[in-house]
Parts: sequence; structure tokens; C-alpha cells
Amino acid sequence: MVLNKFQMKSINNKIALIFFLVFFSSTLTQAQEVIKDSVVAPVKKVKSSQRQKIDGVIATVGDYIILDSDIDKSYLEISGQGGSIKDITRCQMLGKLMEDKLYAHQAVQDSIKVTDAEVKGLMEDQLSRMVAQIGSLDKVVEYYKKNSEEEFKSYFFDILKEQRLTSEMQKKIVEGVEITPEEVRNFFKSIPKDELPQFGAEMEVAQIVIEPKISDAEKQKVIDKLNSFKKDVEEGSSFSTKAVLYSKDPGSASNGGFYKMNRKTAFIKEFKDVAFSLQEGEISAPFETIYGFHIIYIEKIKGQEIELRHILLTPSVSEEEVNAAKEKITLIRNKIIDKKITFADAARAESDQKETKANGGVLINPKTQDTRFELTKMDPSLYSQVSNLKDDSISQPFLDSDENGKKTFKIVTVTNRINEHTADYATDYIKIKELALKEKQIKAIGKWFDEKIKETYVKVLGEYRDCTFTNNWIKK
Repeated sequence: MVLNKFQMKSINNKIALIFFLVFFSSTLTQAQEVIKDSVVAPVKKVKSSQRQKIDGVIATVGDYIILDSDIDKSYLEISGQGGSIKDITRCQMLGKLMEDKLYAHQAVQDSIKVTDAEVKGLMEDQLSRMVAQIGSLDKVVEYYKKNSEEEFKSYFFDILKEQRLTSEMQKKIVEGVEITPEEVRNFFKSIPKDELPQFGAEMEVAQIVIEPKISDAEKQKVIDKLNSFKKDVEEGSSFSTKAVLYSKDPGSASNGGFYKMNRKTAFIKEFKDVAFSLQEGEISAPFETIYGFHIIYIEKIKGQEIELRHILLTPSVSEEEVNAAKEKITLIRNKIIDKKITFADAARAESDQKETKANGGVLINPKTQDTRFELTKMDPSLYSQVSNLKDDSISQPFLDSDENGKKTFKIVTVTNRINEHTADYATDYIKIKELALKEKQIKAIGKWFDEKIKETYVKVLGEYRDCTFTNNWIKK
């Protein structure tokens, strides 16, 4: 099957998928100290003379050890996330844990920097989510079977730091891997016709966006409030506390407005320009971006990286301004229906969304950077807006709010429909290119494992030495 081409060399497909979901998306990692027998997969039976465990240590990879209980925890985490552990052996689970340890170990050897401040910021963010889910920090500590908040935070800090090291090492391995058109063509030709991927039904969508205008008086209110925050902080108040209480940025408010960035970090230009113009300990004047008004406080400058906190406020919009925006977009829709202007030309002339107006309002799929949206993977809110639209029809104006609470009026149309089909090189080039690149990245990772295992101290103990690993952990 063609899917086998996209499996990581180091682990089977099921393990890869489950661990991707659990270890990189879950906010409740390493949740328990003990595990019920009912969720532990059996260990392959071995000779009694091989059952050697030193305080539960079953493997060592570089500077890291793995305990037998770590496998139990991994089963528990997968079960807790709704995953199936039925076909995952303890040998496979150990193999994956050893991979993670090798990533983290090599990250340290390669001097990949993961600062304590970065980990603390990540921990605070995840703790706030956990508290929201469970009810209180005391309950979180109890859930993790720890004796105190201090013990839990130390334990959780180490876990998150190792995960960040693992993630950064993985990025470093594949960041330089590129694919040429010739390699994409050869990749596609290598797939047997009866194993070509099947792509689901897709559609291309365009939209016109009209933003209610914000009065100068409302903008000034927000600017004055941010200036008052700045003055309070300069007189001794906590910037972090102000951000928690007042910032409208969902990505950082609960973390005291904290961000770590360099000039390549994916922030909008206006924000980066202000951030890199400030000195350590300095607070910016209020400035405007598409998200609202900000102030930035620089905590630390470390070479090319800065650690900052910021507060975002958004001006309120009056009912009159909302009604005016709705009237404007209704008139635009009527002109399109009356064929006085095309949807694309109206988007270019009237839409307030900079990202789409130059392209005639056509939306870009954020997951694929393509213009197509697969129906089964489409964002539910977008699907609800276009699912009932017929060809060339235009939705009624509707009020939409983004994650920051910013309100806009939109009309949408479906510009193209692609039925479910077998992969075609010309039609699906972008998807095929992504698959080819992924295969090349997997080969790069496999080569990396082969080289680093030879260079690294690795020890597997007791019954686990009889495991059949994909990687050469036993160094036979």
C-alpha cells in the first residue's frame, strides 16, 4: 500500500499517529504514576535468567533513563486520550520512548537552546488550561499523584523541557530538506496505479469581508487605557498581572502576555518592528495592528532572541457602525447578483481583508497553503457557511467574530468543486509534493537515527533485550 511510504522508519504507523496526538497536542501529559493492569499490553515471554531490572530502569539513551513504569504511563495516556492500545506491544512503546530520549539527548549535544523562561511560560499556559479543565491547582497536583505543588511543578517542568528539546531537534533534522519538481514527478511515478491515494471531495471558496468602522473616539479610549497601564507599570505595577486581567490576546493573556521571538518568528511586521526597536526593560507606546492596539514590554534580550510581554486591547464598535457595515455588504451582494460586477472584482475593490482581496477573495487553506478545502476536514464554521450553496450562488451577509472578538460581515461563494477522485499529477500537484517531501523527510530522520545510535551510549536491559526494534538499539 502507498501509505507505507509515509510511515516513519523508526516506528509503526499506529504508534506514530497516537504519539503525535498525545505527546505534542495533549495538555495532560504524563498523567499518572500508576496504571491499572487492564490497560497494560503484555510483554513477550522471555527466559527468567534475562529478567534483570535495576530500580525499574529498562533502558538508557545518552543522559536519559527509561523506567518500566514509563511504558505503563504511556499506555495510560493513550487510553486517556481515547486511543486504542490493543495492538501496541511494550517493545514498540519502548522503541518510541527511546527515540524521544535520543532526540532530547542530541538536542543538548547540538546546543539547541530551550530556556527555562520559555519552559516556564509554556508550563504556566498549560497549567491554566488544566486548572480550567479540572477545577483547581490542588486537583491538578492530586491528579498527577504528587505530594505538593512544588514537587508537581518540578516534575512537569522536566517533562515539558524534554518535549521542547525533542520538538526542536526534529525540526532541525528536517528544516533543510527540500524537494525538486523532478523528485516529485519521480515519486508519483513510483506509486503503482492501484495504490494511488484517494482524495476526498473539495471546494474552493471566496469571500468578501466588510469591517465595521471604529470611531476615532473609541480608538483614543483604548490608547488612553494602554498609556495608563504603561504608567502603572513604570511606577511598580506588574505588567504580567495587567496582561492576565485585561489583554484580549487569547494566545498569551493567561500567560501574562509572554512571547519569545526572533526576527524569523511568524509575527506580523508591525509587531516585530516595534518589539525589535525597544531596549531591555523598555515599554512601547501604544501602536495599532490589524488585531487592535498593543503595548510591549521587553523582559530580556538574548542575542537575536527577545522575551517580551504584551497587552492587546480592541476598541468597541457601536451599533450604528455595525448596521452601516451590514448595509454596505448587502449593496455589494446586490450588485454582484445583478451582474453589475463580478464577485472577484468586488472583492478586489471593496473587501477589507488584505489577505484575500488581491486574489479576488479566494481563501487559502491554512493547513495546506492551497486554495482547496477538503469537505471532511473543513473548519466547521466555514463548512456551515458554504455547504448548502449551489454553484455561483452567494450567501446572505452574516456576522462573524474572530478569536479576538473582532466583528466583520461576510458574504461567501463557492468558485470551484472537485469530486472525490484518485490522485492526478496535474490536478493534485501540491498534495503530491507534500507527500513526496514528507517521504524525503522521513528518510532523513531514518538516516539520522542510524548515525546517532552508533555515536550514543545506549543500553537496553533484561527482557527488553529480546525485543525486535526497527532501529538498531541493541547495536547488533
